[in-house]
Amino acid sequence: MSMLRLCASILLFCHAYAPATAYAQAEASPEIRPLPELSSFLARVRDNLKSDRLLLSQYTYNMKTTTRHLDGQGRAKKTETREYEVFPSLDEDLTYERLISEDGRALGAGKLEEQDRKYKKKADARARKLAEERKSHPEERRAREAEENRKEQETIEEIFKLYEFALLRREIADGHSAVWIDFTPKAKYRPQTKDGELLKKLRGRALISETDYQVIRVDVELIDDLSFGLGLLARVHKGAKLAFARQKVNSEIWLPVEAKFAASARALLLKQWRVEATSVYSNYRKFTVSSTYDFMGGKPAQ
Repeated sequence: MSMLRLCASILLFCHAYAPATAYAQAEASPEIRPLPELSSFLARVRDNLKSDRLLLSQYTYNMKTTTRHLDGQGRAKKTETREYEVFPSLDEDLTYERLISEDGRALGAGKLEEQDRKYKKKADARARKLAEERKSHPEERRAREAEENRKEQETIEEIFKLYEFALLRREIADGHSAVWIDFTPKAKYRPQTKDGELLKKLRGRALISETDYQVIRVDVELIDDLSFGLGLLARVHKGAKLAFARQKVNSEIWLPVEAKFAASARALLLKQWRVEATSVYSNYRKFTVSSTYDFMGGKPAQ
């Protein structure tokens, strides 16, 4: 599960605090509104759950990732920075993350063209395969899509069964009235899905807009070790933290602006590592294209 998908799975597919003055003004307002009633608030949130994939696929954006490898005392041993142009697709296999710089140095035209050639080859092959599936096995494809939608809905249903929720306080965040909600896994609940097994190991809080019941921020902590490959491949240790922030773009869609991850882990039973990683998302540009692109001149085909 990718970082963005992990965030999205936590409560709603899924540091946007208001300036101190705005928050103080809201708190000092003579109209002190009580927090909403919990069950009705959750019902509104649940009713407004929807995948952003369709709208997100209409935007390109930049993603800058900074990874700090730490020693035992928390000092940075190595820092790596990469920036990508991201071209999403409704077909996740065709999402293109085009590396444009490393450690502040722009990639040369040759390396960019090499990436584009590899992507175009992959996209062409994928397009041929999909065309054949639509022609020869349309029922199988529709069945797979229905199964994916069913699994996504199961995860949403499990979120509201797995966690205990509590409303904490109201806050003005980036111009939006919003409510912090705490979520903690129920001790006796047994997850029914694969995603639920992961979510059971997480607790945290989310900041929800009262305007359209969308997530503005999620802060999550790992409360139990998370193992991959029965612990033989890797194990992320208890205490790992993830923060994920979103903002409204073009008054139509909430999109990520920042994700932060800090953890210690062990790989292949031997190698220990500590890492802090930050991804910043910016420069959202809307366009309409098919799921394959022509990057001649660095622009998607219209």
